Amino acid sequence: MPQVLIPQDAFEQMIENGRKSNAGERIDPLPIVKLFMPGTGWTWLLTEIDPDNHDRAFGVACNGYDDPEYGWVSISELSAVRGRMGLAVERDEWFNPAGPLSEYAQREGGQFAM
Repeated sequence: MPQVLIPQDAFEQMIENGRKSNAGERIDPLPIVKLFMPGTGWTWLLTEIDPDNHDRAFGVACNGYDDPEYGWVSISELSAVRGRMGLAVERDEWFNPAGPLSEYAQREGGQFAM
């Protein structure tokens, strides 16, 4: 059985953050979900889902070498992509954020280990 990238409780938190952003609130939440591509340096820390398009998630992404970048990603595209040896994107089930998204985005060299 494939792993669910965004479990229901995280999805609901991310939708709520998306509603706040759409309402113009300035938020800097803790990352809710950490996704990664095994065998590569790619990592995504996500904080919100667009309430009008549940396939769009916002956060920071990094390839493990360059500085992290804010942006939107497609959940369906992440679910479909395969990396080295055909491995799919996975969720870090033990991820425990150590600070708001902005702290991760300011890290140099693409390292999200905290």
